[in-house]
Amino acid sequence: MTAHRATPPRTRRRRSGRAHAAARGRKAPLWGGLAALTLLGATGFAAVGWTSADRGGAGIGAGAGGDSAARDEPTGRAASSPAPRSPSASPSVSPSSPSARPSEPVIPATGPGTFTTASGGSAKVGKGTVLRYRVEVEDGLKLSAAAVAEQVEDILADRRGWTADGRSAFQRVSGGSTDFVVRVATPGTVDKICGQYGLDTGGEVNCSVDKNVMVNLKRWELATPVYAKDVTSYRALIINHEVGHFLGHGHVTCPGPGKPAPAMMQQIKGMHGCVPNVWPYDDEGRYVTGPAVP
Repeated sequence: MTAHRATPPRTRRRRSGRAHAAARGRKAPLWGGLAALTLLGATGFAAVGWTSADRGGAGIGAGAGGDSAARDEPTGRAASSPAPRSPSASPSVSPSSPSARPSEPVIPATGPGTFTTASGGSAKVGKGTVLRYRVEVEDGLKLSAAAVAEQVEDILADRRGWTADGRSAFQRVSGGSTDFVVRVATPGTVDKICGQYGLDTGGEVNCSVDKNVMVNLKRWELATPVYAKDVTSYRALIINHEVGHFLGHGHVTCPGPGKPAPAMMQQIKGMHGCVPNVWPYDDEGRYVTGPAVP
């Protein structure tokens, strides 16, 4: 998802001007990795299902199961949890399709670079000093800022998210001072903003720069081959990964074959034997991590 300058893991990021993105010298290994992920998805592995989970309010969950198909319905213990607010539906995408299918959203190459802020706000979730954030969607997109904000709220409030560290708290606002802003934008706009901090996102990936959590519309709508049938869960991975950078967490790699992939692993570049997972913490409150990436 992103490449970054080395930062000590699990240290809250307080200084501005730091940047994280998936990209320098990235194109060949990235798309080689995507091809490998397509094959991995075809041969079968644990896919992530979007289910409910306890939140510091309501929650959205994703647990790595043992079957090879992404699930649209919750299974196992998570099935007994209350259903989350329903995010907008995302079409399924075949990574092997040579051209866009009618069900695929059209991704504009670039946009005006201006944004609409989601109105309203949320209650504080988590312990510690609250980090106030806005959610914005680039103008001209067929996305509801309110719907995006609802999904981001649920992701950041999930009990397997960053609030599980016991010191991270979040509250969405629509005005006043903010600590960071989550922006969903066209590939060209993401490239421009991330590029101002020396990052090459190549029209394909997300980044975290200064106070901006930049979400590439292409990834928000199409995910990656591994998550192509579970786009909503991949959105949780985007938010958890990039907000993790904002909090000061660096990249890690797979801790071992068959183990859950850490949220701070660049899963877009390959799973390396790990199974899909989009949350920083597991159901038991244990931090999911692996060897640090230099």
